[in-house]
Amino acid sequence: MLEWIAALVILANIYLAARQNIWCWPVGVVGVSLYLYVFFTAKLYSDTLLQVFFLVMQFYGWYHWVRGGVDRSTSLAAVKRLTLRQWCWTAAGAAGGTAALGTVMHRFTDAALPYPDAFVATVSVIAQFMMTRKVLENWTLWIVVNVVSIAIYSIKALYPTVGLYLANLVLCIVAYREWNASWRAGVQRAGAV
Repeated sequence: MLEWIAALVILANIYLAARQNIWCWPVGVVGVSLYLYVFFTAKLYSDTLLQVFFLVMQFYGWYHWVRGGVDRSTSLAAVKRLTLRQWCWTAAGAAGGTAALGTVMHRFTDAALPYPDAFVATVSVIAQFMMTRKVLENWTLWIVVNVVSIAIYSIKALYPTVGLYLANLVLCIVAYREWNASWRAGVQRAGAV
């Protein structure tokens, strides 16, 4: 039952984030707290650690969206895009983080699926940080994370979580489109000035 509740709360969190609604952050606090327990009991330790990170990032994202943007005259920071160089650093960070965390989990724990779990954790950290900074490509990374997560959670028979990640996949595609439209509108406004 706890997994079902966690899945529904995270679904609300993703929906609110897609809509650029500031309430995504406090709702996320509840969801990641619940999933911390769910993943620990499933021996998905990288995902467990990821939930601790997500908990901290909920507060950071909330702050950044309201007060941390460069232009504090608006209520939310504008959507930004990655450069090619930033994409290369992102890919290198994802590969290196996956290898390092996966190796630690493989050698020192009884983790089920240490490398795929490490990939999800590493790319999720990068995507979450990008989301707090309102970088459009966070949704691209979340789409990849959702696809890999669906496979992992299917293997571990975490079916409510599989359902959550299927719904998240759809929401991430919608969110990408909405944030892209927001970014394009910002570019057009900047060009008109």
